[in-house]
Amino acid sequence: MHRRGARRVNGNALVLCGLVFFVIVATIFCMAANAREAAKEQKRIAAEKQAEEEAKEAEEAKLAAVRKAEEERKKASSVQPGVPIGTTEVTDDEKVVYLTFDDGPSENTEEILKILEKYNVKATFFITGEDKSHRYLIKEAYDAGHTIGLHTYSHKYSEVYASVDAFFEDLEKIGEIAKEQLGFVPCFIRFPGGASNLVSAQYCKGIMSELVNLVQEKGYQYYDWNLDSGDGAGKGKDELIKNSQTDKLNHIMLLCHDAGAKHETVEALPSIIEYYQQNGYEFRAIDRESYVVHHKVNN
Repeated sequence: MHRRGARRVNGNALVLCGLVFFVIVATIFCMAANAREAAKEQKRIAAEKQAEEEAKEAEEAKLAAVRKAEEERKKASSVQPGVPIGTTEVTDDEKVVYLTFDDGPSENTEEILKILEKYNVKATFFITGEDKSHRYLIKEAYDAGHTIGLHTYSHKYSEVYASVDAFFEDLEKIGEIAKEQLGFVPCFIRFPGGASNLVSAQYCKGIMSELVNLVQEKGYQYYDWNLDSGDGAGKGKDELIKNSQTDKLNHIMLLCHDAGAKHETVEALPSIIEYYQQNGYEFRAIDRESYVVHHKVNN
């Protein structure tokens, strides 16, 4: 009986030892598994953190590149006395249209910007100071990749061409409007009536002969045109389309207007764009390297 009891005790002890061993082994296994899971989780967290840091660095680099490009664009578009602008000699065979609009911004500018976006076309806007309520469109046009140039603040020939000083006073005023919207004064300008105008002679003999040289000495470049849509003379849609189309020129500086009364220009614009795109022309905004059209000075 004592032997049987001893065997029973020994058996229970073995079972107990087995259970303890199992618990210990299971505990060690679970701890190892947990350690592996914890290590994997730490690795995952570290990988996610690294990915976030790399994404942040990439975004910062991208923003820095955008800021640098924007600074370079502003610098290239701003007045820099002594730095050449453009060329009047074209030797390549590229087919380019420089679509230009004078006398805005206005409510028509907004419609024109929508059309330009639809056709993926860049243009140049020579602005005036007449319509204060639409000045915000100057920045919208610039932000959309278009070029902003200066036309005139008042657009009153009797004031603008009263004297050389009067012209530059007007130019500085419209330059300040551009600076308020863009942060810089553009170097691209267009004379009211163009460099060839005769109206200026009524107010100051020989003024244009002086101005064409003086503006360039001061860091500006002036742009006339070699194709006129006719919208300045109030032509209708069909005539505007006809006047704006040619296959005789490879480098076209097309004169249009975006003043508030130029609704016909808005209506004609899609057909004008489609004609040139179908005939292999590229639309470009004026920049510092662009072709420059100069008229013969008549005063």
